Amino acid sequence: MKRAVSISIGSSKRNKAVEVTLLGEKISIERIGTDGDMQAAALKYKELDGTVDAFGVGGADLGAIVDGKWYALHSVTPMVRFVKKTPLVDGGGLKNTLENKAPAFLDKMIGDYINSRGRKVLVTLGVDRWGLSKAFADAGYETIYGDLMFGLDIPIAIRKISQLKTVAALLMPIAGRLPFEWIYPTGEKQEKRTPKWGKYYAWATVIAGDCHYIKRFMPDDLTGKVIVTNTTTPEDVAQFKKAGVKYLITTTPVLEGRSFGTNMMEAALVAASGKGRPLTWPELSEMLDKLGFEPQLQELN
Repeated sequence: MKRAVSISIGSSKRNKAVEVTLLGEKISIERIGTDGDMQAAALKYKELDGTVDAFGVGGADLGAIVDGKWYALHSVTPMVRFVKKTPLVDGGGLKNTLENKAPAFLDKMIGDYINSRGRKVLVTLGVDRWGLSKAFADAGYETIYGDLMFGLDIPIAIRKISQLKTVAALLMPIAGRLPFEWIYPTGEKQEKRTPKWGKYYAWATVIAGDCHYIKRFMPDDLTGKVIVTNTTTPEDVAQFKKAGVKYLITTTPVLEGRSFGTNMMEAALVAASGKGRPLTWPELSEMLDKLGFEPQLQELN
């Protein structure tokens, strides 16, 4: 059996292991959290390097691709310094192949509902999900990208994809040098919620992006909202339901009640391919088409 492992600096409370069959290959997929400890993650990578078929980088990104340009997150690099043999992915491939299908999927499944409430989307961190951000803009949505608010606590909403591109060019070289925990919740911080930026949540019909960012600042009341995210646990789903969310769309498949992160699912595809290396975007797209992967819709209220 092939084995794909996501080693995450996120909370160990979110650990999960399941077996799936992809294109005839049985794959064991497993998430291992280290509660914010990058050194522990590095040592776990070292322990498993060469013994598993693919690694996912969980709870962090090695960098971001914005309009074809790569911006490295240098504080994350030491975490994977011991990986010499096993292919390593951080989910960027799926963010730019699978996730950009979400707006078309929404139109197909609940288009009338969204149009009745207004085609307005809040993307919590657009730079992290350029494919998704651009897909919503291309689909004619009014957009707010929360990168300055959610990432750097600067109370400025970015309203155009062109502005997001400019902000990335100006700030990513700086943000990429900051300690990662300054810009993203790690470990136990992932379980904390401090409502903020409420007027932007209220404005949006669709709230899209990383689940931790959405939950980190979400208000108590999200009645009628549509959430587009991934990496949801049953507890996350219950929290969204309690807040009144109407529809939850996960961009990765739900397996045993859990949607795994893009890094985990991309690692699973790398393992299934047997190529022993990260897959190109065209290769990922071809596999996704063969598997029939598309976002999944849950009606919560």
